[in-house]
Amino acid sequence: MLGFDAQQIGRTVLEDNPVKASRGGWIFSAKQPDPLGNRDLRQLYDQLSPGYQGRCTAPLLVDKKTRKIVSNESSDIVRMLNEVSLGMKKEEKTLNLYPAGLEKEIDDTNEWVYHQLNNGVYRCGFSTLQSAYDRASADVQNGLDRCERISEKQDYLCGDCFTEADLRLLPTILRFDGAYAPLFKAGGAHCRIGNFPAIERWLKRCWSLPGVPGSIDLPDACSSYYKQLFPLNPGGIIPTPVTPKALGLVE
Repeated sequence: MLGFDAQQIGRTVLEDNPVKASRGGWIFSAKQPDPLGNRDLRQLYDQLSPGYQGRCTAPLLVDKKTRKIVSNESSDIVRMLNEVSLGMKKEEKTLNLYPAGLEKEIDDTNEWVYHQLNNGVYRCGFSTLQSAYDRASADVQNGLDRCERISEKQDYLCGDCFTEADLRLLPTILRFDGAYAPLFKAGGAHCRIGNFPAIERWLKRCWSLPGVPGSIDLPDACSSYYKQLFPLNPGGIIPTPVTPKALGLVE
């Protein structure tokens, strides 16, 4: 999407395996081993940042030359990669996720999208009081309603071009029907993306952009919630996963 090739920025996809992981659940698979030789994400953090006491999370941006962690905050990583991309000489024009003149609108959109949707779905899933769940679920429903109203009038959240705001919303919408609605009860018992036709059109529009379909393994992304979250799924039953075809994204 930003015009990087594999030589400029490599990508290693982690495997969700809490049994084999020393901590946190994420391991490097035989198909995609760690370029620095570690077995799991915890070991990588220990190697690159000895004494680190925080959570071992992904995504993780690593400078392989200096062997240092650049960032493990997804929003910062997106902003950094966008700036680097804009400074590169490329034959084909690529997206600018944070274009001049839209900075404030993007920042404002990011704020409510995070509160109502990105974080709202998790507040639904991990609520331990009915009142807390009701507030979180209302936030999710209101966030989806707001996205629907915006998408009825324009192609993307901040106008006629795909920006960082759309990128940050996209994973939540892609995983909504497969994990957040059924497992987290996000937005209420009958809330599904199919209830929002303008969001469905927005989702198809985003999916058609170069690089997007290859950026996520949707069945695996949704199934991992059922595997990892024992308190929410004590039986360990994994439903038939949502696929791009089931969402109407491919023929």
